[in-house]
Amino acid sequence: MAEEKQLMTFAVGEQMNLMALLKSVTVRVAKNGKQYLDLTFEDRSGEITGKFWDASDDDVKRYQAGRVVRLTGKRETYQGSPQVKILSLRLANADEQSDPAEFVVHAPLKAADMEEEINQVIFEITDQVWNRIVRLLLSKHREAFFTYPAAKRNHHAFEGGLAYHTISILRLAHNVVAQYPNINAPLLYAGAILHDLGKVIELSGPVSTTYTVEGNLLGHISIVDGEIVSACNELKFDLNSEPVVLLRHMILAHHGLLEYGSPVRPRLLEAEVLHQLDELDASIMMLTDATEKTAPGEFGERLFAMDGRSFYRPKENE
Repeated sequence: MAEEKQLMTFAVGEQMNLMALLKSVTVRVAKNGKQYLDLTFEDRSGEITGKFWDASDDDVKRYQAGRVVRLTGKRETYQGSPQVKILSLRLANADEQSDPAEFVVHAPLKAADMEEEINQVIFEITDQVWNRIVRLLLSKHREAFFTYPAAKRNHHAFEGGLAYHTISILRLAHNVVAQYPNINAPLLYAGAILHDLGKVIELSGPVSTTYTVEGNLLGHISIVDGEIVSACNELKFDLNSEPVVLLRHMILAHHGLLEYGSPVRPRLLEAEVLHQLDELDASIMMLTDATEKTAPGEFGERLFAMDGRSFYRPKENE
């Protein structure tokens, strides 16, 4: 039997009939007072949204995030973004592919390879305070760190995305250090490894990712700072010592601006570099994902995280 096409391989206007994972489900009320479901479908090719109109209470109970469904519909575009017009929807039958893990996008590197690469960088963190804090926290959150996404959406929102994003920043950091040898490399590497570690608590996991209560109320920056404080207490490190304060600043400042969630702005060279590398990697990942879904000679979907801009994909050489 021929293998089914995947979500993002259908052209605009093409009929779709395939299995997909419900990544997210939100119950909303239309202007006519009837409830509907705002759905995001996912498979290993990517994700696409759709609306299930006139949803009954039974539909709300039936179609929950994390469940696999048989989707029939038509690929459309709405306000520059891909969308599916749902024609029919049902839960997967017993004889159909129904393991949610089979529909989740994976990092391009294996978890074992990512762990090995990060472990090699840890040897370059020659300051023993930073080295021991990094080792302790990575050991504590090892399984989640190498399987969780880096975000619910936007960038590195796939299984293993957190570790892959971290590795991307570390690779960039090595090149920056080679160009600017005055940078404190061990501090930059330690900050890069820990900067998003709080997402193992902020997010629920790689399947149908949502924000946890702690994620919504605290955020990953505050969470990982608390983890560093806890590690220092366990390791008997002085919280007022300069190495500890510098490392905490790396984490607390890495979003760059107060309105983007950082309680302080970067006041160290290494903190500013980490912020810029974090922005660079996230932006390239978002733009790459968007342009891969865009036909040559066309503008892609508007990206909320990029100030609502849409980006052009140049025509391919003939």
